Amino acid sequence: MSDAVLTILLRAAATGQIIIAVLATQMPRILHWQDDIARMSLLVREVFLIHKFFLAFTLLLFALLTWRFAPEISAGGNPVASWLCGGISLFWGIRTVFQWTFYSPDHWRGKRRETTVHWTLTFVYGSWCGLYLLGALR
Repeated sequence: MSDAVLTILLRAAATGQIIIAVLATQMPRILHWQDDIARMSLLVREVFLIHKFFLAFTLLLFALLTWRFAPEISAGGNPVASWLCGGISLFWGIRTVFQWTFYSPDHWRGKRRETTVHWTLTFVYGSWCGLYLLGALR
């Protein structure tokens, strides 16, 4: 794969991660979790909200670092870029595995829209894992 193509793919992944980061902050509204969150104990609710914030913040950092250093990652030979990509690849690889091993299939099986989302996320997260692994191995 050429450096130019890899740079474009990395920037596309960065854009996708920004979208996921924004969506992460809106999940309670999108999935109608407000009542469930309100029933949580104060400590559990606070931990949930802090984790939601830091997940979005982490994804935003991944995206910004990827966007800024995509040409350097694509060129290869930079140990910091390789380690960064390796870490992000591991993050998305674990997330892909959790898509299938942590969530109950009852959430999506037999439901067209939810199944589409489930498979789309599996494909996107798995693709990002592979893309960052490619960047790590350059």
